[in-house]
Amino acid sequence: MLGWSLMPPRQRMHGGAPLPGDGGRVALNGWLTIAPDQTVTVIVPKAEMGQGVHTAVAMMLAEELDCDWSTVRTEHSPVDAIYANLTVGRDALPFPPDNNGVLVRTMQWYSDKFLRAAGLMITGGSTSIRDLWDPVRDAGALARATLVDAAARTWSVSSQSCEVEDGVIRSGSNAMSYGALIASGASLTPATRWARKEPSAYRVIGSARVRLDAASKSNGSAVFGIDVRPEGLVFAAVTMSPVLGGSVRSYDEVAAKQSPGVRAVVPLSGVSGSARGVAVIADRWPRARKALAALAVQWEDGPNHMLSSEDVLSTLRSRAAEAGGRTFRRVGNVDDALQSAATRVTATYTVPYLTHTTLEPPNCTVRVKADRADVWVGTQVPTQARSAVASLLGLSDDAVHMHVQLLGGGFGRRLDIDFIVQAAEIARALPDTPVQVIWSREDDVQHDFYRPATASVMHGGLNSAGKVTALRATSANQSIVQSYGARNGVWLARFDINKSAVEGMFDQPYAFPALQVTHHDVELPVPVGYWRAVGHSHQAFFIESFVDELAHAAGTDPVAFRLGLLRDHPRAHRVLTLAAERAGWSGQALVSSDGAPVARGIALHRSFGSIAAMVAEVSLGSEREVRVHRVTCAIDCGVAIHPEGVAQQMQSAVVHGLSAALFGEITIVNGRVQQQNFDGYRLLRLHETPIVETHIVPSSESPGGVGEVGLPPVAPAIANALFALTGERLRSLPLKPTMVPQERT
Repeated sequence: MLGWSLMPPRQRMHGGAPLPGDGGRVALNGWLTIAPDQTVTVIVPKAEMGQGVHTAVAMMLAEELDCDWSTVRTEHSPVDAIYANLTVGRDALPFPPDNNGVLVRTMQWYSDKFLRAAGLMITGGSTSIRDLWDPVRDAGALARATLVDAAARTWSVSSQSCEVEDGVIRSGSNAMSYGALIASGASLTPATRWARKEPSAYRVIGSARVRLDAASKSNGSAVFGIDVRPEGLVFAAVTMSPVLGGSVRSYDEVAAKQSPGVRAVVPLSGVSGSARGVAVIADRWPRARKALAALAVQWEDGPNHMLSSEDVLSTLRSRAAEAGGRTFRRVGNVDDALQSAATRVTATYTVPYLTHTTLEPPNCTVRVKADRADVWVGTQVPTQARSAVASLLGLSDDAVHMHVQLLGGGFGRRLDIDFIVQAAEIARALPDTPVQVIWSREDDVQHDFYRPATASVMHGGLNSAGKVTALRATSANQSIVQSYGARNGVWLARFDINKSAVEGMFDQPYAFPALQVTHHDVELPVPVGYWRAVGHSHQAFFIESFVDELAHAAGTDPVAFRLGLLRDHPRAHRVLTLAAERAGWSGQALVSSDGAPVARGIALHRSFGSIAAMVAEVSLGSEREVRVHRVTCAIDCGVAIHPEGVAQQMQSAVVHGLSAALFGEITIVNGRVQQQNFDGYRLLRLHETPIVETHIVPSSESPGGVGEVGLPPVAPAIANALFALTGERLRSLPLKPTMVPQERT
């Protein structure tokens, strides 16, 4: 045990199995291959679901490899322990980002060792670039040194005399491309010494590059999970219990099998948290879908047939108002500070359940043979999916071959494997036949793992000078980790303390003299899961709305008030200042094109290793509909590897965040989810989309996350703008103003 503890985590350069060598390409390590035609293939273990991670990872490796960017392409990695996500473990530890003490470093050390040994591949938590920043640059630098050493041996010169540019090695009059060196059959013994570049030498990182997947996604050649077509493919449609936790009483299998093209009818047992129901396999998906009606399923409603989301929110509000709970952070004596405050402010906030609605609905293709299974799917957790399918089919993990595809959106939904294991259960009914299971949009909306509904009670104190003296935040919701672990067999989840529920509250950069952040876990029968930005998605709304309330109670400008709380955090100070300046915060009053008054609202939030601020310009239409005209974003994400990609993700976050803030709501009546499709669960439309401007703070810090960072500030920025516009403080999402703009001096 002592020896294991002292030894560093295992290496991440060379995998347990060789990479493909087709076309004469040679693997320099577990992260890239080079072909005789000079093509560099970057092996990426993270799911590409629109966030641009494949391009960013390729840029990091190409920078250190010094290759010609036009020769670079990417390929999804096989399942291998060297691709384990170590950063996701560090993020799960219940410590604020500013805490870097001995205990924290020790826990991070053990977390790295455990996850590297477990080999768990995960794309989530905005960890992809943070996790790969070191190993991918090392892989590029190692490959470069290996090639230089080989060329130097060929020319009988020293490696120090060689220079590399755009994949060509030179030493004096000698010159050879990487591809030519590969074709020559020269010995490529891995170098024992290599060095990363200094940032001042970067030519690729931080530059403008066209995304590597842009062309294929524009011309339709990109292959997503729903596009795979192995020979002999048949299709399956499913019908699942309309009541949460319900089951099947009876169905007419004979009638369904008489429908055209039907091959089989398969009962669904509810594997990996999926709902119980019935599947129909047919030669075409529309036929399978149509045959579901012939099943005439009779449902057993189960114990949750009286459940309603109104009752859930009432329960959460009551729990959040209670004393006790688990305290995640305590600074000073909050009780005394609130008692002695000159002004006290109290508010209760709530957010509803939300669904993911990825534009590519859940789907998976599985072919089951006696001694192996092939799985074609877009997933954020390939190792976990492989193990679950293997367990269901009674195979070893190595006998399940994962073919990971592009994802048509993830947002955390594809961290769950219910639809993958369900597909394996269905495909088992037709051995040696690939079966593609596709959920309808109604299946997706009504059988999701939802972002938890949450309530928070906030108490704040101000002294006679209008300065904050104390803040207490007490929230209540369901534990995502406990729910996720129970349905996916993650035994470590039972030890989780639900840190993800309070992230975004206990870890913010504000300097409160007295602070207490507490949370109550509430057990409810609604299935919950990870949703974009997780706890930050709701805690940012709570804290940034409440800080605005405190600023109003103090009679202080909201930006100036926040800057006063950021005296110990210059990075956050710069981000907030930049957003306010670029938005013209102190400028003249605005009006919309139809003459309606426009107000500004601001919000700042730190998450996933980055800091973002947003200023929203908002007006109300004739029917009191919220209109967002412009959103000015500032972000410090450390080194911005692909600045255009950062801007794209901020735009994505604004659109996604506005959809949730203005329309997003899953309601439950009699145990049934009421929304079915995009008519009842609205997304922001093109004509409603604001201008989005992104300003990146130059930084030499290690990269932070980007994919989720822009979402948390959206809702509070809009809510704060609406307060400035109407004087009405909206404390529940979605935002539904009832008042008209007030006169402003």
